[in-house]
Amino acid sequence: MRPNGRHTAGASQLSAIRVWAICLLLLSAVAISPTTARAAPSQAAAATTHVYLLRGVLNIFSLGLDTIGARLQAQGIPVTVANFVSWSSLADEAAANYRAGRLKTIVLVGHSSGATALPDMIAKLNQLGVPVKLAIGLDSVFKTRLSTGAERYINIYIGDGPGEPVRAAVGLRGKLDNVDVRGTGVGHISIDKNEAIQRRVIAEIDAAIMRSRAPAAPVAEPGAPRQARSAAATAPARN
Repeated sequence: MRPNGRHTAGASQLSAIRVWAICLLLLSAVAISPTTARAAPSQAAAATTHVYLLRGVLNIFSLGLDTIGARLQAQGIPVTVANFVSWSSLADEAAANYRAGRLKTIVLVGHSSGATALPDMIAKLNQLGVPVKLAIGLDSVFKTRLSTGAERYINIYIGDGPGEPVRAAVGLRGKLDNVDVRGTGVGHISIDKNEAIQRRVIAEIDAAIMRSRAPAAPVAEPGAPRQARSAAATAPARN
């Protein structure tokens, strides 16, 4: 029996429409995907970068930082994930590697109490004459004051939760951005695990590494000893 011509033509048109719809969906997915649009840093820039990720209390509420660390390592970026109580020894380690030329770009990320510790770690690195390219805090749980700066400090917090905006001290050098994410469905315990937040953190880190050809100048803390001020003033420029 010969098939009806009209029916065959209609089926063919429907198939073509389905194909076009699938193509449009795929193109839309590519257009909105931040990982597709974002360029990854070069291997050389990644290898001379170190990202320090500071967990909050008890090491059990900030495990999203482990996921961020694994994604950065997949790009060839060295990371250290540690509890926030280690911030001082990590600053010493970063300073030693920077002076030895093994590091050119230092990035800090903290969640909860780890975010609260970031200004202290930045201040110590600045005392040691070491610049911080980027610091990202995720919902710092206490009132946080930034007295010395990273080149850029991004504080992502939940305005109607326990998080607080970071306050800038008079004369602060560096850029401070407070980003309130209330109403987005993230909570204090989940902010570090949220996919959109993780993508933003990684994108900001990648962008900072790609800007690393013009690193931030070392900033000595106002109350730093004379020796530390001298080190900050004479630290060699690094690319």
